[in-house]
Amino acid sequence: MKQLTKAEEEVMQLLWELQKTNVAGIIEKLPVPKPAYNTISTIVRILEDKGFVDHEKVGKGHVYFPLIKKSEYSNQSINKLVNGYFQGSFKSMVSFFMKENDISLSELEEILNKIKDDKI
Repeated sequence: MKQLTKAEEEVMQLLWELQKTNVAGIIEKLPVPKPAYNTISTIVRILEDKGFVDHEKVGKGHVYFPLIKKSEYSNQSINKLVNGYFQGSFKSMVSFFMKENDISLSELEEILNKIKDDKI
């Protein structure tokens, strides 16, 4: 799966949220200052070329929808992060984030309990 630019990810986040929308619907959800219509239209076409998005013709326009699930992309991005910065070790990644973000023992216990609950 290809990696997305920051702008492409921002548009994909909105498509995952909205499920189906046109370019105007994407622009409506973006913060001020709003980007130009042509800018978002170009990003959506790039996402289509990369296989992340498809469209259906509705009237004279197009309605876009994601082809890739958010969870699929998230998983791929996390694996790339772990492999690229932590030599494939999730343990090293968790240790790094604990140290860098000063996670308390009680917060760690909450995380472990959440993991246990989700696994059972």
